[in-house]
Amino acid sequence: MVIQTFTGKKFDPLNPNLNDFCIEDIAHSLSLQCRFTGHCRVFYSVAEHSVHVSYQVPAEHALWGLLHDASEAYLTDLSRPVKRSMPIYKQAEKRLQDLLIPFFGAELPTTQPECVTVADMRMLATERAQIMATGFEWEDLRGIDAYDMTLPCWGPLTAELAFLARFRQLTGK
Repeated sequence: MVIQTFTGKKFDPLNPNLNDFCIEDIAHSLSLQCRFTGHCRVFYSVAEHSVHVSYQVPAEHALWGLLHDASEAYLTDLSRPVKRSMPIYKQAEKRLQDLLIPFFGAELPTTQPECVTVADMRMLATERAQIMATGFEWEDLRGIDAYDMTLPCWGPLTAELAFLARFRQLTGK
């Protein structure tokens, strides 16, 4: 089984070929995927989230921060409760990330640095506070401080271009 990517490539997400990875496909797909399965007050993309995470970590981990959700370009973003209950999805996600990270950043550590995980959670708290309806407390966010920043909530094209610009800034590619 394969999917067709934005650039027209044939891609098998369960048996990926390294030559089929394309940063333009990743940026485009993530820019069109709304966080929180679309249950936010305004459109807010996975690409924008990734760009923000990349700015919240030390420079040596910024590329990891940008690419920490890159596998979702080929698998889609799932809500946490669903993702946690699907071991096959988690295996596919890990396999893609394990290939993507060294493909785009040969010098990067193979496992996600703790600072990226922390930044991801703090961005989640920031997003929860700014773009989600008020309601119940999220257990995952107990004790997690939001960043002191205002989310711009870019449209898809702006998010895609920002993702690509940040990638080029970090890699020189």
